[in-house]
This record gives sequence, C-alpha cells and structure tokens, in this order.
Amino acid sequence: MIGKKIFLRALEPEDLETVYEWENDTDNWEVSNTTAPFSKHILQRFIETSSQDIYVNRQLRLMVAEVATGKTVGMADVFDFDPAHRRAGVGILIAPDSRGQGYGLESILLVKKYLFEVVRVHQIFCNIMSNNIYSMHLFQKAGFEVCGCKREWMLTDSGFVDEMMLQCFAQ
Repeated sequence: MIGKKIFLRALEPEDLETVYEWENDTDNWEVSNTTAPFSKHILQRFIETSSQDIYVNRQLRLMVAEVATGKTVGMADVFDFDPAHRRAGVGILIAPDSRGQGYGLESILLVKKYLFEVVRVHQIFCNIMSNNIYSMHLFQKAGFEVCGCKREWMLTDSGFVDEMMLQCFAQ
C-alpha cells in the first residue's frame, strides 16, 4: 500500500537490526505489553515466517517506509485477526526521530484501507492507555471511536492506568 509520504511493505531479512532495536527499546514495552527482551534468533525466525498469509499466522507485521527515500520509519502490526468474525487489531510504532511528520496517521489509514478493501474485515480495533493522549488523538483522527474502558488495566511506574478500546467499522 502506497500513500503520499509513506508506503507499507513486508518484513525483509535486512530489517532484523531495526526490529531488534525497536522491540527491545524498553520505552516501547509499556504500550506493547512486552516484559522481556526478544533475541535476534526469535526475531529472525519471526521475519522468516512473517511472509505467510495472514489467514495462517492470524497476524501481520508491515514496515513503514518513506516514499521519497525508502528509509524505514516505523512498523504497523495487525494482530488477533479473526476471519470468522472479520475483525483485527491494529497497532503502530513510528521511530522517535520520525514522529510529528504525519507518518503515524498515514500508516493507520493505509492499514485500514488494506484491511477493509483487501482482507475485507468488518471492523478493526486498538487498545490505548488513557494517558497516551497523542495515540488517542491519532487513532480518533483516523476514524476510530472509543467504545469502552478497562479501568485500572495497566500497571505502570506511575500506578494503574485505564486502557481504552477503540473501534473502526468498514463503511
């Protein structure tokens, strides 16, 4: 999927170092529910099998790259894909040095387009901690609506934080 500023592409073996760095950045663990580092071996195996069909893996990882340069600036995840109920979860990560340039919004819009038009899901969802104002705004700007709140769901260094569930339906 190609947009104005970015395009989504499949994982490639040369993405191993980037994925390793981002997955093991403890600043990202709170939003990804990660509690232990990933080994390069595990990530290499993931990359090798990620080319399989979303119907097989029930998930899909896409790299976000700039149209102008091809530079990888982030990742988009499709998870908990449920073909029986035609729904999937969505998450994105934009590298800190690439934030604030519109890549996040365009990534979400391209993933939505892919899931609604190609995979033909009925709905997509995301879970965002209530104190993550930037992500809440970003997903709402992309057409997601808050549909629920899991109170005191995530334990952070600051204490428990609510987790908001957002949904977006195919038109």
